[in-house]
Amino acid sequence: MDKMIIERDVPILMDDGLVLKADVFRPKDETPSPVIMTLGVYGKGVPYRDAYAAQWDVLMATKPEVLQGSTKEFMVWEGASDVYRDMMRHGGIQNNGFFEWWYPKQVISVQHGNPRGWQDPWLGERSNGPTSLSDENLERNRTDPVSDILSRPLDDEWYRSRSADWSKVTVPFLSAANWGGFGIHPRGNFEAFTQAASKQKWLDCHPGRHDEWFYLDHGMALQKRFLDHFLKGTDNGWDKEPPVLLHLRKPFSNEFEQRKVTSWPLSNTKWTKLYLDCVGGFAAAGMSWEPPSKWSKMSFAALGHPLKFLSPPLERDIEITGPVAAKLFGSSTTTDMDLFLTLQAFHNGREIVFQGVADTQTPLSQGWLRASHRKLDPSKTLPYRPYHSHDEIQPLQPGKVYDLDVEIWPTNILLPKGSQIALQVSGKDFERMIPPSKAGNPWEMGNPTICTHNHPGDRPTDIFGGESTIFTGGKTPSYILLPFIED
Repeated sequence: MDKMIIERDVPILMDDGLVLKADVFRPKDETPSPVIMTLGVYGKGVPYRDAYAAQWDVLMATKPEVLQGSTKEFMVWEGASDVYRDMMRHGGIQNNGFFEWWYPKQVISVQHGNPRGWQDPWLGERSNGPTSLSDENLERNRTDPVSDILSRPLDDEWYRSRSADWSKVTVPFLSAANWGGFGIHPRGNFEAFTQAASKQKWLDCHPGRHDEWFYLDHGMALQKRFLDHFLKGTDNGWDKEPPVLLHLRKPFSNEFEQRKVTSWPLSNTKWTKLYLDCVGGFAAAGMSWEPPSKWSKMSFAALGHPLKFLSPPLERDIEITGPVAAKLFGSSTTTDMDLFLTLQAFHNGREIVFQGVADTQTPLSQGWLRASHRKLDPSKTLPYRPYHSHDEIQPLQPGKVYDLDVEIWPTNILLPKGSQIALQVSGKDFERMIPPSKAGNPWEMGNPTICTHNHPGDRPTDIFGGESTIFTGGKTPSYILLPFIED
């Protein structure tokens, strides 16, 4: 800190007369330095450890190296870009759980005038300013995202105004995606990389917790090299780097294989269909590499136990890296149904799970779709990434079979010979039992993301608590499309 000038609570007059307060960090010498601005809803002057004491205790016990040289400011490392599809309404289904948890803890806690705000250790004052407002005034001065999202079931200007227009993004950028972050961020990172107009763009794909890789040596070096090149003009070879850097996950291991490639999805992808087969019933629903000739079906209570499909053991080692899609033929006894898909893998009967952004037992990936939102946008839909327009509600006719395309978020796994791929189909959020020995651990969520979809106003039981049926084989060949990587 002896090499920096640090100014706290510097007033900044905006065009509309509003005054914002910022902390400014400058070098003491006269060396020209680029400006890096951090702007968001998280405020300033709040040490990260204050809000996440339990998680920091776990982090210090398991990975103390993360703390070495860590900064205190927050930067969006893994980010959403399309707020409707990425985080507010997955497949049209409201993601209320995340906002019910995140908004009070991370936004209201730093709201200007909140007398219970965090203490800024550098100023010795509240980080959200000296003003104290009543709860009534605080509520009037903020929005309610859960209610806002509930009242807007379709994609409209409200969502578009809060989302990126990638056709206008022409500056160089680095997009860092987390394989285990589905439901929150990685879709935005992948879409940013593929859709942005910029000619200089890079994609980093990593495992681990949400902020972990930002502070680890790899993440810090990656950011510094990128910023040095484009902000300071340092000739460090960054412009010669392949655009995609992958950290490939291995079963039951914290080790990964690093690979640099030139495109996303990978150019050597062999898109492979794995067909669902209901013939075995609940006890032995299977999957096959060829479409089943026999038509079959299975019904399940939408709010009850899920359907589970399991592939035969793999005959060779297989790499799965890329987006995943599912085509299901389904019906409901009501005028709508929600589909929650979870992609899993097993080896010798043991599920292969990873540390994700918020849970230690994260499966391969997930996808969601509200059947009344099944309409596709043909101009944006790809075989491996269906794109739903979400511009009209198309109710179901009870008992009628519908063709439903589901986007499953990108994933990666290096599967050894003998492993099995599984798909769980449910009408509600995926859940696990938390062992008593791990109860109270902040990284044991029971759900692989912080995102849950159970708002009664969005999912009334008379509509979403009916009986759902999945059809396979014959004229209804339900399948998942997997990105197998050729050697």
